[in-house]
Amino acid sequence: MPRMIYDYTKSVLERVSFDPILFAKELKKAVKNLLPYEIEQLKKWLHFFTNEHPELKDCLTVVS
Repeated sequence: MPRMIYDYTKSVLERVSFDPILFAKELKKAVKNLLPYEIEQLKKWLHFFTNEHPELKDCLTVVS
């Protein structure tokens, strides 16, 4: 079950990546709902994802 939440979170973040403010809002929600090891996985994914979307790099502070 938790894996489904993590995958859903990534899906939502990909869909809202057009708007940095909305992306940050969804990222904050994700940090509240994910388990600690899932947050670590999300951080790794975010570093990869924000390389392709540099306008979202400022949002990395939410998970740092």
